[in-house]
Formats: sequence, structure tokens, C-alpha cells
Amino acid sequence: MTSVGEHAPNFTLKNCNKEDVSLSDYHGKQVLLAFYPASFSGVCDTELCTINDNMEFFASLNTDVIGISVDAPWSNKAFAEKYGLGFELLSDYERKVISSYDVIFEGLGGLENYVCANRAVFILDKEGRITFKWVAPNPGVEPDYDEIKSMIEN
Repeated sequence: MTSVGEHAPNFTLKNCNKEDVSLSDYHGKQVLLAFYPASFSGVCDTELCTINDNMEFFASLNTDVIGISVDAPWSNKAFAEKYGLGFELLSDYERKVISSYDVIFEGLGGLENYVCANRAVFILDKEGRITFKWVAPNPGVEPDYDEIKSMIEN
């Protein structure tokens, strides 16, 4: 389980081009990790597009954004291209990262035994320490975007 004040678990996942991306690559920058259940689903589309609409704000505060789902890299690539997303989407197809961050959701869309990421947002400081954690009570709930922006500013 991950808690505010702890160092975020490191990981290496495949991006949309099947290249390895590690959390440690972002050392020295603030990072917003956005876990999402599934590409091309209504709430996920809204959430990631809202985050994308705020990329200038995040960049102005030296904050990089990383989206993580259990979707395959090619699905994430099609998703990023459809919406013109300007940040990395990483594929946790082995479900190790959602486990280490304790953001597992089972039964999405009524599919018994289907395991995906719950909707969750973590903000990490420049040293990789968790400064903010929000986990949705269920995947249909969006985060408070104003709260996220406020936490990044602090």
C-alpha cells in the first residue's frame, strides 16, 4: 500500500511505442500519475482529455503527467492519437504497478474476474515522494481537477 509521505514505488512499463519508460526517468520533476481503468470509455476519455487541456499549467510548474492503465500499448496509442494526448500513456498489462500502488479494481463493466486499474491520482515531488493521493470510490468517479491543480501549486 502506498501512502502520502512515502517514496512512490518505481516501475518500468511500455509506452505507446513499446519503449521502456521508468518512473526514475522523471527524477527531479514533479509527476502526476493518473491511473485509469480503460481507454475509450466515457469517464476515462473525459478525465484524460481534461488533464490534457491543462498541460500548459502542469508544464509551467515543471510537472510531467503519466497515464497508466492495463490496456495494451497499441490501444493506448490509438487512444492518445484520437484525443491528441500530449503525455505518456503506459501499459501495465502484467498488473504489477496497479498492485504496488494498491489501485486494483475487479469486475469493470460487470466482467467478473476482470482486473484493471481503479481511477486514481498520485502527485510525486521531485524526489519521488508521494505528496497527494486520491483513489476513486469506484471507477465512475472523476477526481477534483481544481484540487489536483492546487496540490501541484503547493
